[in-house]
Amino acid sequence: MKRIMFLSAITAMAVIAFSQSVKAQSTTDDYTLVFADEFDQPDGSQPDSDKWQRSRRYSSTWNRWISNSEEVAYIEDGCLVLKAIPNNDKETDTADMLTGAVETRDKFSFTYGKVDIRMQVEPFKGSFPAAWMMPQPPAESWPKGGEIDIFESIDAANTAYHTIHTNWTYTLGNRNNPKSSFSEYCNISQWHVYSLEWTEDQLTWSVDGNVKGIYKKSTNQSHLEQGQWPFDHDFYIIVNQSVGDGSWAAKAQTDHTYISRVDYVRVYQKKPSAIEEITNDKQTQQASNNTTCYDLQGRKLTTQNAQQHSNISIINNKKIIRKR
Repeated sequence: MKRIMFLSAITAMAVIAFSQSVKAQSTTDDYTLVFADEFDQPDGSQPDSDKWQRSRRYSSTWNRWISNSEEVAYIEDGCLVLKAIPNNDKETDTADMLTGAVETRDKFSFTYGKVDIRMQVEPFKGSFPAAWMMPQPPAESWPKGGEIDIFESIDAANTAYHTIHTNWTYTLGNRNNPKSSFSEYCNISQWHVYSLEWTEDQLTWSVDGNVKGIYKKSTNQSHLEQGQWPFDHDFYIIVNQSVGDGSWAAKAQTDHTYISRVDYVRVYQKKPSAIEEITNDKQTQQASNNTTCYDLQGRKLTTQNAQQHSNISIINNKKIIRKR
């Protein structure tokens, strides 16, 4: 009995220590946690539908074989497991493989902040996993709306890539004015925290807290008019295990199972810089027009909800207190 009580005490202390650790990571001097998924659901369950939906199949390399199968995206051992698996039922689906991809589109999106994604990849020829961001609709078509690749890897190479795509870099070819893609040696089979810090005038990529690349907003108005910086509106998050087609990553070995794992996804934003009292609905309407609104739990609000259902909300980086 004493042994059981002793072990229980140790377990309780471990839980408290873990909780304190997570809490410590939730808030920093400048940032507060606004979105998180630790993927702690029971083994075999599906990703939280309040936070994620399956990406859709289209004709691009990364999404050409996306599937809704529960075999390619599920929770296991406190992680989101994403796979690309052989398709053994061509009568039901003619795709050569079935691949897993989830996204926060229409569930959670944000403008400016810090994203941490802890991820591990099983390297293999033809592998093409990624953690990245796309503009929340409605938005301009790609690449004018912009794309932010927090992390990509290809094949069995121990290299992590961090890239942006815009009209300026892709259509007009200005990939080095300023430099828009970064890569470095990284043992992708091990766990790493891939991070993006996004401010009004700069994108900064880090791996395990070490800065790997910076992309800055131009001060040249002509460059801005040609799409050098489309990063001033809401983006959502995508994590996926895709496979190559030979154009960048090698062609997939279609009888192989490709695997990536995601331990957590966390998004932080700057703490509100001011408190503003709102005395009527008209003022709330004016404050929230063309901005992103959140309640104090980090849940995105529509303008109507901000007016009708929330006494306190975050609008344009300010804490709004609405008087009834």
